[in-house]
Amino acid sequence: IVGIRNASFTGVDLHSGSNNIDHRTSEISVKELIVRRGQPFKFTLKLAKPFKLALDELIMTVKTVQRLPSAKAVWKAELQRSTAPETGILTLSITPSVDSPVGEYTMSARLGEEERALANLSVLSAFCVILFHVSLFSTGDVVFLPDEVERKEYVMNEQGIIYKGVDNYIAPIHWDYGQFEQDMVNICMKILDCSMKHKQDPAKDVSARCNPVYVSRVITSMINSENEGGILKGNWGNDFRGGVSPTHWSSSYPILKNWFNACFCSVKYGQCWVFSGVMCSVMRLLGIPCRVITNYQSAHDTNKNLIIETYFADYGVREKESKDSVWNYHVWVEGWMKRPDLAKDGRYDGWQVLDPTPQEKSDGMFCCGPAPVSAIRNGDTHLKYDVPFLFAAVNADCITWQLLIEPFKYISTKSVGTNRRMDITDSYKQKEGGLTCDSKVVRLLSINISVQAMRYTGRPAGNILANSTEQQLMPGRGDFLRRPFIEYSCLL
Repeated sequence: IVGIRNASFTGVDLHSGSNNIDHRTSEISVKELIVRRGQPFKFTLKLAKPFKLALDELIMTVKTVQRLPSAKAVWKAELQRSTAPETGILTLSITPSVDSPVGEYTMSARLGEEERALANLSVLSAFCVILFHVSLFSTGDVVFLPDEVERKEYVMNEQGIIYKGVDNYIAPIHWDYGQFEQDMVNICMKILDCSMKHKQDPAKDVSARCNPVYVSRVITSMINSENEGGILKGNWGNDFRGGVSPTHWSSSYPILKNWFNACFCSVKYGQCWVFSGVMCSVMRLLGIPCRVITNYQSAHDTNKNLIIETYFADYGVREKESKDSVWNYHVWVEGWMKRPDLAKDGRYDGWQVLDPTPQEKSDGMFCCGPAPVSAIRNGDTHLKYDVPFLFAAVNADCITWQLLIEPFKYISTKSVGTNRRMDITDSYKQKEGGLTCDSKVVRLLSINISVQAMRYTGRPAGNILANSTEQQLMPGRGDFLRRPFIEYSCLL
C-alpha cells in the first residue's frame, strides 16, 4: 500500500501480487503491476473522507509514456462489492480495452478539483510500472490462441528445442528462452523504444503498438544490428574476434542482458538460429504466441524470380558467381495472430513467418514478415509482408546446366508438450508435382517453357525449345502437371 499525502487521497493498493497471478504475469514480477489487455484488474483507493456515490465524481486516467495525438481506447471501470464508500475505501475493477497499445502507463485519479498520480512514471519504483501486454487469455484479442496446451507451449514455456544440421541428419539443440528472467520487461520495452520507427515519430509508434503485426515487424528489425541499435551482429565467417562464436550461445537472456547493460551496443556474434531464439523470447514476453522454425535446403532468392541459379564449367568448377544461394538450413520464427488487414474471412489468420536474420531489405530496413503461412502455401505472393521472398525459400527451383527441381522439405519446429520434432512442411507448400488450391477462386496458371543451350560462362549459345500454355486450377482439386524438363529432355 502506497501512502499519498493529499487532502483527498491517503493511499492506494495496486494488489500487484494477486493481479499478476490472475493475469499469468507473476513469473515476471509480483511487485510491479503487469496486466494483460482485455482482462480486468483491481486496486483499492483510500480517501481521506467518505465517498458519496450520489454526489462525488471520481475520474480515473491512464496515459502512455508518450503523449498520443488522440484517445485510442476507452477502458472500463467498475466499483467492487467489497467497496466501503462510507469509510472512504474504494475497490475498483479496471479492464483495459482489448486494443490498447503495448507499453508503460501511468495511472492517476481525480476527485473534485484534486488530481493525484497513483503510479509513478519511473520504471525503477517497486509499484509504479503498469504494462499492458498483448493478451493470450482474452478471447477478443487478435493474438488469442484457443488451445490452452498450445498457449502454455508457445507463450509460457521458457525451454525449447531448435533444429540444425542437414535434411538427412537433423540435429536438435536445447535453447533457454528465459522470457521471464529479471528485467526482461524493461529490456523488451527498450527494444521497442530503440527502433527507428520510435525515433522518427514516438507518438505514432506508441499508438501503433496496439497491433501485433506492427510490433512483430519492429522486433524483426531490432534483433539484427544491420539496423541502427540492433541487438545482434551477424557473422558467417571464421573470425570472431571482439565477440564469441554463434555456437557459444544456448540462451537468449545473456544476449539481451548484455545489449541492455552495454548501452544498447550490438552483441557479437549470431547466426540465424541465434537471431530466432532471441526473437522468440521477446515475442513470448509480450504475450504473442511464438515458435522457432527450421527450413532445410532453404533458398535465398535475391531477385525474386523463384530460381536459384548456378553455373558450372564442363569440368565441374563454378565459373560465375551468383548472389542466390541455398542454405543447408535456415531458422526463422512464427508468431500467431489474426490478419484482418489481409482478409475479413480469416483465411490468413494463424501462424505468420517472421525472419530476424538480415537478408534482404523490406520497406528500407532489414526485416521480414509477418507473412501468413497459408499465403505462402497457396502462392498468394501479392500479399504483405515479404510473401514472395518466403515463398521462394521453400519453393525455388535450382538451375545449373540443366533444370533441377529440388524439394525443400523437413520444415521443423518443436512439438507441443514434448521434445519431439514436428514436421510442418505441408502447411507451407503443396506436395511436389501437384498443386491444390485451398481458396474458392479459379486460378489461371501460365506455363512458359524456354530451353536454350548455354555456355559455361552463362551466355546463351542457341534456342532449343520455346513453348507456352495455360491451364485452369480448380478449387479443391489437385492438378498434376508434367515437369517441363520431361518434355524436352530428349532434345538435350
